[in-house]
Amino acid sequence: MGDDGKPVIKGTADAAIKQLPIMQKLPQGVSNEAAGSDKWQQELIVNFIIAVLAALLLVLAVLILLYKRIMSPLVNMGSLLLAPLGGLLALLIAGQPISLPVYIGILMLLGIVGKNSILLIDFALEEMDKGVDKFTAIMDAGHKRAQPIVMTTVAMAAGMVPTAISLSGDGAWRAPMGTVVIGGLIVSTLLTLLIVPASFSLAAGLEKWIAPKFGKLLTYRGPQDHGPEPAPQPAE
Repeated sequence: MGDDGKPVIKGTADAAIKQLPIMQKLPQGVSNEAAGSDKWQQELIVNFIIAVLAALLLVLAVLILLYKRIMSPLVNMGSLLLAPLGGLLALLIAGQPISLPVYIGILMLLGIVGKNSILLIDFALEEMDKGVDKFTAIMDAGHKRAQPIVMTTVAMAAGMVPTAISLSGDGAWRAPMGTVVIGGLIVSTLLTLLIVPASFSLAAGLEKWIAPKFGKLLTYRGPQDHGPEPAPQPAE
């Protein structure tokens, strides 16, 4: 229990315990290493981080295979950094601690923010393949893909409101998950519609500049990029 009589999560309590003078100078032969459930929770967090990194690399590999280029998938992966930003800000404003439900909420955010970024970039690439200039393609992607992105954000945020306002009982343990999802969705949606198109524009320009130097290493070149096929030679 805290000074106000309210329950304190284990991470906050452990941090306060480690700051005690007696814990700073432990007797010889006495250690404060994690054991039992503490060790299990530490392993859980480490395995969670490894699993998320492996999933992101797998998604990056799939996008590279689908787009047949590297720069655009990197923009998709970079947009995932927007996911935890709004969630952590919402936790700070609400005064809620980081706990296991927060990690679950961030995992949900990664999928939604990644999907929003893919919607924008995929539409822009399709338009550019049709011969539309880069600026027009990016503007059309923002206009025509904003509605499904906003609809997803509103529906998901509304569904998380009951979880976020659970202040007592068993539901209070899951309240940080609702808070981090709602905050992350709102902030990441606004930033996705602004930062992702700008990042894609820079990446497309960089890709166009690098491609002649590195050929197929960074971008796919179809038959139309190699010029007309040579005329067949008459038989002798």
